[in-house]
Amino acid sequence: MFLTPQPLTTDNAIGNGRVAIAFEYDGRHFHGWQFQKSGVRSVQAELEKAVAKVADHPVDLVCAGRTDAGVHASFQIAHFDTPSVRNLRSWVMGMNTALPDDIAVHWAGNGVDDFHARFSAVYRRYRYIIYNHAVRPGIQRGQVSWNFRPLDEHRMQQAAQALIGEHDFTSFRAAGCQSRTPVRYMERISVTRSGSYVVIDVQANAFLHHMVRNIAGALMDVGTGKESVDWVGDVLEARDRKLAGVTAPPHGLYLVDVGYPDGYGIPKALCGPGFASPWFSAEANQPIPPSHIHPKQPVTES
Repeated sequence: MFLTPQPLTTDNAIGNGRVAIAFEYDGRHFHGWQFQKSGVRSVQAELEKAVAKVADHPVDLVCAGRTDAGVHASFQIAHFDTPSVRNLRSWVMGMNTALPDDIAVHWAGNGVDDFHARFSAVYRRYRYIIYNHAVRPGIQRGQVSWNFRPLDEHRMQQAAQALIGEHDFTSFRAAGCQSRTPVRYMERISVTRSGSYVVIDVQANAFLHHMVRNIAGALMDVGTGKESVDWVGDVLEARDRKLAGVTAPPHGLYLVDVGYPDGYGIPKALCGPGFASPWFSAEANQPIPPSHIHPKQPVTES
């Protein structure tokens, strides 16, 4: 989703070098972003096939952040290199014609200077959406997480503030996380409610494997009253994954924004997903500039 509509013009030339694309996908039927040798369905494999048809040659896509099976993206960025030149309409409409219905490309543009979808990003933003109701969802099955126990979003919000700033997030990383360092800078985290939905909105310079889902699981334990408000901070300081509780399900998680310096010309996101955007003020849906440039660490969230 974007702050302003992107007109699909035909009067520009995109290509003959690095090309960036912005797209969204419904992660329910994918085994995550990354190409799988086993042949199971992945976002990367489907998108590379579509791009290759328009570019007329095989491509290698690099994305801003890999997502795991069942995780969605309302705003994802990737790049590829090509000698081919097409206009914006040809790139976007051509890729979408070749894509399955659960992926949609919204924009394409030339990668300026040393643009890199992963390493040029200065922040990532996720939203974790919980349907908090006694009865499980039917229509939104696979699009939201579900917790039938009443959640106190005010306790969750209070507990979450212990995570803001630069910390060692070992307690909230997956056992198999391959990141070289567990240190990340949490720019902001908020917990809000709209009717039966509780949303955890989190932005950081980068994320560890399962970091958001582990934080969501811990905050839900606070929200149900199982744990105290101070418990999340204690778990963070302990640097012990075994203390943080269960990993929340993947289908409530959305990558909603990736931030780049203005000079790269990447369009700004209107943080999604679309059904959740009206729950927030216009200000809350705007990108939140980081207070300072953090180390450009690769993102491995899922």
